[in-house]
Amino acid sequence: MAAAGTGATAAAVVEATSPDRFQQLLQQPGRSLVVVHFWAPWAPQCVQMNSVMAELAKEHTQVTFVKLEAEAVPEVSEKYEITSVPTFLFFKNSQKIDRLDGAHAPELTKKVQRHATSSSVPAGSNDGAKEDLNVRLKKLINAAPCMLFMKGTPQEARCGFSRQIVEILNKHNIVFSSFDIFSDEEVRQGLKTYSSWPTYPQLYVAGELIGGLDIVKELEASGELDTIFPKAQKLENRLKELINKASVMLFMKGNKQVAKCGFSKQIIELLNNTGVDYETFDILEDEEVRQGLKKYSNWPTYPQLYVKGELIGGLDIVKELNENGELSSALKGEN
Repeated sequence: MAAAGTGATAAAVVEATSPDRFQQLLQQPGRSLVVVHFWAPWAPQCVQMNSVMAELAKEHTQVTFVKLEAEAVPEVSEKYEITSVPTFLFFKNSQKIDRLDGAHAPELTKKVQRHATSSSVPAGSNDGAKEDLNVRLKKLINAAPCMLFMKGTPQEARCGFSRQIVEILNKHNIVFSSFDIFSDEEVRQGLKTYSSWPTYPQLYVAGELIGGLDIVKELEASGELDTIFPKAQKLENRLKELINKASVMLFMKGNKQVAKCGFSKQIIELLNNTGVDYETFDILEDEEVRQGLKKYSNWPTYPQLYVKGELIGGLDIVKELNENGELSSALKGEN
């Protein structure tokens, strides 16, 4: 890896696969800012943010960009209280200086620019490098297929209108990124002129202004909302597909080969003894499924066993069926 400032190669995103490698990357000489993305391969928003970070690495060659798979290096994730992905931490001289939770490409870009500049450019020397506001606004508007400029964040909206529009978008399972206008007064004032829209929130799709809360409410009432916005697969539909993926489906911690809790290990042994074919789903690899299935099935624990799309139950139920000599017939859907 070339030293900062040599111009030999463009910076690339590097991967930390162990606590030692993580510490080594934090202490790299010549690179005062380190940005770490705690991610998971099962989360599509993390994959998207990895791409955003790769582009930032090309622009900010003096910054070290690191991706760390949160569940693969739990010691580091626990130390920095990583409870969801994506999460970004910012370090200088091995000290954490900032944090960003969620897939917010514009906010990530802004934080990288601010911290990179403050670490490498003396105060007052970057006046001539100030980005033209309209160019910056255009980049922000196009930072994601669906961009919401709001007061606060989707997790903590700071006005009733912003809260309502987030609720509508979430209800319709619309994928969007957001920008907190309270975090940047220049953007807050400039976007009103740029878009000729005097209030917030403002919602954009493919770089085009849709409007504010009233427009979104009208689109919802007319049924158009579901046709013009990018949507993720609805969780309920996804759960139905998974439950019916095989005649016998077991949702567990781990898989057939390596169970990752005692209850899952016991139920695997009981199923194997029947000789009936079954498939498994590792809930540790997909937090959305892990939490969603508990609500969908009204069953709060794992493992969960399904036969022909119907919930049989957990370990205790399977044990009872086995003790009564009914497990094989239940797995074949004969009960």
